[in-house]
Amino acid sequence: MRRRGLSLALGLLLGAGAGVTAGAQSLPASAGLTQNIALLAALPAEPAALPAPLTRNGHQIFASFREGLAMAQCDAEATNPRWRKQFAHAPSRLGNVEDDALPLFGYVVDELRAAGLPTEFALIPFVESGYRPGARNASGPAGLWQFIATTARNHRVPMESGYDGRLSAVDSTRAAVRYLKTLYGMFGGDWQLAVMAYNAGEYRVLQALRRGGMNAQNARPADLPGLSPITHAYVEKLHALACVLEQAEKEPDLMAALDRPVPVLRGHALPAGTTLADWSARNALDPARVARLNPAVTGKRAGIRVLAPALPVMDAGMDSLAMAAPAPTATALPTPAAVDVATALADRGAGSSGRRHTVRSGESAWTIARRYGIPVKTLLSRNNLDAKAVLKPGMVLRFEESR
Repeated sequence: MRRRGLSLALGLLLGAGAGVTAGAQSLPASAGLTQNIALLAALPAEPAALPAPLTRNGHQIFASFREGLAMAQCDAEATNPRWRKQFAHAPSRLGNVEDDALPLFGYVVDELRAAGLPTEFALIPFVESGYRPGARNASGPAGLWQFIATTARNHRVPMESGYDGRLSAVDSTRAAVRYLKTLYGMFGGDWQLAVMAYNAGEYRVLQALRRGGMNAQNARPADLPGLSPITHAYVEKLHALACVLEQAEKEPDLMAALDRPVPVLRGHALPAGTTLADWSARNALDPARVARLNPAVTGKRAGIRVLAPALPVMDAGMDSLAMAAPAPTATALPTPAAVDVATALADRGAGSSGRRHTVRSGESAWTIARRYGIPVKTLLSRNNLDAKAVLKPGMVLRFEESR
């Protein structure tokens, strides 16, 4: 809409000297310019952006995850029954209203989609920690992503006396997404190679590619030589887990359990001199839930980022990879020309033909269509998208046919 408004203004200013047609009568330049400016001022203002939602339906999280998968459908027959059995409990955890797994899963899916990464990576915390931010392993790894101390420091996770950033879902997820984005690019957008590198280290995977006479473009991850069976099993686990979640869509009880409002989690800065409990109470949040989500936070510490439900007005310290969607790519303005203002007004319309929506992180065609009360199929067709299209933050969608 903004581009059309600019084009209209330029056309009016440049075309006024030649006169602008109003009905069948040609007006003098000065009269035409005066009338056109008045009509231009009457154009409806851009609609205000919708506020970010504080909650969403659990089905929306599930849909966003499914839409972001690199492999849209799993091959259940090719998965190991052992791993399917091991992760059979994952859907019930997502459906459990007393469990934090679903909001945490939604948070990680949001961060990955904002970074343009496949949502298979959102399954890593299931494998590593069972989606428990405070998980610790006797051998050293800790947190949602189970970083060892050296890896955490290498990826700028803060670790200080009294504060272990690996136990911060915000700090560790930021680091994991950065690292996965690097690996995903390094291995040509192959999520399986990236996952192997996340488990074994990128140099081991590069060596395996060289030994096997492969590269990122023609690699057969299952056939890479010289890698530990644990690394190969890592990919198998994620594939099996994806299949478990896909098959869970056929379970009416789980689908009913997901049909509930789930808080949207965001990163917030904890004000200096404030305890987590005090901050939670001040913002009318459940202190027990906020404490569970932030096992890294003890006492009063300045500059700590905490994970908590989104607030009606986000504090200045909001720190989420998904907090700001990229602006849409600018489009060149058409050549200015004299414009029929009456036609422009009709085209822009006083009705809903000019409605636009800028896609936010975590949104899907289903959630947007539901918000505006139109069928998903209609939304997709009006934006020349097919059923498998993935909406990316910053995309601008229209809701009515162009006239």
